[in-house]
Amino acid sequence: MFYTDIHCHIIPGVDDGSYSMELSLKMLQREYEDGVRSIILTPHYRIGMFETADEVIRQRYSELVEEASRILPDLSLYLGREYHAHTDMLPDFYEGSTRISTMCGSEYVLLEFSADKSLSYIKARTKDLLDIGLTPIIAHIERYPCVVFKPEFVSELHTLGAMVQINAGALTGEDGWTMKGFCKKLLKEELVDFIATDCHDLKRRPPNLIKAVKYVEKKAGIAAVDRIFHENPMMIIYSSEE
Repeated sequence: MFYTDIHCHIIPGVDDGSYSMELSLKMLQREYEDGVRSIILTPHYRIGMFETADEVIRQRYSELVEEASRILPDLSLYLGREYHAHTDMLPDFYEGSTRISTMCGSEYVLLEFSADKSLSYIKARTKDLLDIGLTPIIAHIERYPCVVFKPEFVSELHTLGAMVQINAGALTGEDGWTMKGFCKKLLKEELVDFIATDCHDLKRRPPNLIKAVKYVEKKAGIAAVDRIFHENPMMIIYSSEE
């Protein structure tokens, strides 16, 4: 089985992830060695912090695709976004907007929040997107203090129509026991739709998907591996190609 990483910062020089083409290609090689064959590249967009021009992102994405095709010809790369939620965000998702805001141009949105936001704020911004026909994927949900050990809130978001992503390192204990315990509980209650690397480099936050794959197989079975690392990610990619 091959896998898909839906959240990473590998495009060079556009956010706080990879800073060079050389590093980006090494990160892709590491992903490939872990069995990843499809990657949605998700540079940050956050007002006042990450506002790289979209034309620059598209250009560097194209350059990365070209370079990667020479060394990893069967690795598929797609352009997405990690979009930081704010109260006036909806115009970025209306028809005619030129901003890169969704995943591969699909109806899926990788939606990030600040650590200080409340449950009511997260729910409100999630509903904002659902109300206009988009499907929010809550990025690294284990990182929001207000949500930790509140699986009932995660279940509520699921019921509304949102999806949930956790980081591979959080599940395997690289981010501490608190996050691991919460991720383990979400996995057990089948509240995890995606597990991704959220990789930024090769040392501090490297690609690490295979560890999570093995953990999920051991704890939840091969069907869960297929759903989380293949079937659900392919829903994003296939919907973008329709």
